[in-house]
Formats: sequence, structure tokens, C-alpha cells
Amino acid sequence: MPPDFSREQKFYEINPGGLIAGVDEAGRGPWAGPVVAAAVILDPRAIPAGLNDSKKLSAARRQALFAQLQSCARIGVGQASVAEIDAMNILNASLLAMARAVRALPETPALGLVDGNRKPQLSCPVTTIIGGDARCLSISAASIIAKVTRDAIMHHLDTEFPGYGWKSNQGYGTRMHQSSLIRLGVTPHHRRSFRPIHKMLCLDNSVTH
Repeated sequence: MPPDFSREQKFYEINPGGLIAGVDEAGRGPWAGPVVAAAVILDPRAIPAGLNDSKKLSAARRQALFAQLQSCARIGVGQASVAEIDAMNILNASLLAMARAVRALPETPALGLVDGNRKPQLSCPVTTIIGGDARCLSISAASIIAKVTRDAIMHHLDTEFPGYGWKSNQGYGTRMHQSSLIRLGVTPHHRRSFRPIHKMLCLDNSVTH
């Protein structure tokens, strides 16, 4: 079944003056780049058709929906840097990015619907929904904003550090990315706390010494 607006609709019936934000992140798994989160407050009167989990959409469709959401929804975006990921681990960095995304909204929501089963520390009550990006339209919208925003960041980083294929692999550990790491080495945008990168750095140090 496609995602729907039923949770939001029930909330608005009980809390007509409140706002509800869907929250999701992109980039927990890649070996490089920040983790990016988005918070989206949809206008019930102007919900773009075809919203869904960003992973189920083509890049072109995500771009089209991203543009539509920019014109009809209230959006906040937050990220956690590679340094923060390495310092606090990827889960906590993802929750931090979510909190930053909600703080970046133009208005404070009365409730956050968050994808997954872990609650970020928000300035409003939180309801977590496992698989929420495929079940809840507000979270679907957030997943699209987060994904398209992070892809754009990785495209930019690819121009600074060509050869790793970040325009196509978004920093994930593809075969090309692995071979490029061996050939070109680790960049400042690689997550040193991730096992493959940590292992490579340890090998480099053992060879050096």
C-alpha cells in the first residue's frame, strides 16, 4: 500500500491549531559525506501526488517532487558532519541531524513523526514509525528532501575529490569506491569510524611504521 495522510489527518482533527512534521534522514550507510535530515510540514490542501519512500522513486521523480515540495510545504534541513559522525557514531549523528532539521523549520510543530524506532530530542512530542517513509506521507516527503539534498552535496564533493564516483554511488562502499580508496587514499570526507576506512588507515600506518 502507498503511504497515506491518515495519521496526520487524525491529529489535525483533534488539534486543529497544531502542525505536524514528518522527519527522516539520508546517508546513514555511506562511507563518506555527512548525514542529512529533513523535516517537512505538508499543507493538507496541497500535497503533491506520488509521494513515497525516496528509495522507491527514480532520481528524476525525486527531483520533480523535491521542486513541488519546495513550493507548497514548510521545510527544515539539518545535517551532521563527518567529524560529528566519527565522534558520536552514526546513529547519534543521525538523531542530531533530525533535531537540527526540526529547529530549521519556519514554525515549531506540535508533533514530529519520525522514521524508525529511535526518538531524537525535539522541541515537540515525537512518534516513531518503523518504515514510516513508506507509510506516512509527511515522512515520505522528508525522505525525498533529505535524499535529494544529500545527493547534491555528494555531487559537489565529487568535483572537489574526483575519482571516487560519489556522483553515482553517493559515498556508499561500491566496488569502484573501494578500488579508488586503494588507489587514491582516504579523503577528509571519509568516515574514519567506519570499519573499512578505519581498517585502511590502520594498514597504512602499519606500512609506514
